[in-house]
Amino acid sequence: MAKLHLWRADARRKPLLLEGPRQVGKTWLLTKFGESAYQNVAFLDFEETPTLRSIFDGDFDAARIISQLQLATGVSITQGQTLIILDEIQACPRALTALKYFHDRANNYHIAAAGSLLGIAPHQQASFPVGKVNFIRVHPLSFLEFLRAIDQADLSQALAHPDWPMLTPFHPQLVRLLRDYLLIGGMPEVVSVFTTNRSYEQARNVQLEILQAYDLDVSKHAPTDEVPRIRSVWASIPAQLAKPQHRFLYNQVGSGARKRSHRAAIDWLIQSGAAIEVKLASVPRLPLASNDDPDSFKLYLADVGLMGALAGLSPTTLLDSNQLFTEFRGSLTEQYAAMQLTQTFDQPPHYWTNTGGSAEVDFLAQRQADVVPVEIKATRNLKAQSLRVYREKYTPDLAVRSSLAPYARHGSLIDLPLYALHSLPDM
Repeated sequence: MAKLHLWRADARRKPLLLEGPRQVGKTWLLTKFGESAYQNVAFLDFEETPTLRSIFDGDFDAARIISQLQLATGVSITQGQTLIILDEIQACPRALTALKYFHDRANNYHIAAAGSLLGIAPHQQASFPVGKVNFIRVHPLSFLEFLRAIDQADLSQALAHPDWPMLTPFHPQLVRLLRDYLLIGGMPEVVSVFTTNRSYEQARNVQLEILQAYDLDVSKHAPTDEVPRIRSVWASIPAQLAKPQHRFLYNQVGSGARKRSHRAAIDWLIQSGAAIEVKLASVPRLPLASNDDPDSFKLYLADVGLMGALAGLSPTTLLDSNQLFTEFRGSLTEQYAAMQLTQTFDQPPHYWTNTGGSAEVDFLAQRQADVVPVEIKATRNLKAQSLRVYREKYTPDLAVRSSLAPYARHGSLIDLPLYALHSLPDM
């Protein structure tokens, strides 16, 4: 919401594209923003009302389009005082193209668009408005946002900028709440259901509904010949992460799976926002993307709660101990870390292995002018042999070991509780 208000006030504002996985809350966010920051809102949903797409079938004359938008919505559209929301814009590729012309010829109109498959469908039928739009990516709720949602706002505020001695007495409580978050995740409807009735089973039912919706997206929007491969890759992700080495292997997808046949399926999942790709950085040098190894990567879901649902983890059997953090070789904990680091830095982290693969650091975070290695531990076990190898080789200014242990600092090495990964940029 804060980013949306900054966008509204920016003198160089362009039409806005809100990106993110389906059901992550983009429509709700834009609607609430419009109600709070504008006199009125003109809302169009191109999937719910397909006939609205015809508004953009003709030329891209802004005056004509605005006139027809007013008729379609019944809202008087005033420059600077009306927010025009184009929801599910991927269903109307020409509306996406029209954003370029609004930027060039009528940029005083405030237009915000949202879509769940912006990396896929529109490019096939439309000219993408490169350089003519602003972007904001919406992620599932972070752990801090989850705390606020479940009436733990004071704890969330204290954790946002942690005073570690003050937080020490609350460490066991934060671990218990983190256990809840690993099961519930950050999809808004799931969190809402859990907040209302504290039922893990009802939350799981909503997660399964979201997974079904994702599957329907595949059958509806993916190329027909890619659908079986996308489903096979998607179904294999929990098992891929449960291996001793979490790197994605094509032969684990199914018999005959190869890069040339399945890479497009992986790209579809990433571009739809459903999956996060963590690439190997062969050398931990900035920018990390310049050292990507295209053949080595790990694949996670966008949400840790959905990962537990896809893996079939039973919520009721994992609540009474820390077994949840160690289940599937700690892959759920690593999934959580990948999600939180992606949210914190607004881009996926990388990972690192040494020559021969005897040492592997779970994540590399690109923090301003340096690279921070982050080793994830599922319990209080603070042995981190791979991190030691990395530190001896590259002597980073800061290294992080994240686990269920309380905060501690040992020179350039920090023991950072898993529930505080968001604080990494301020270390």
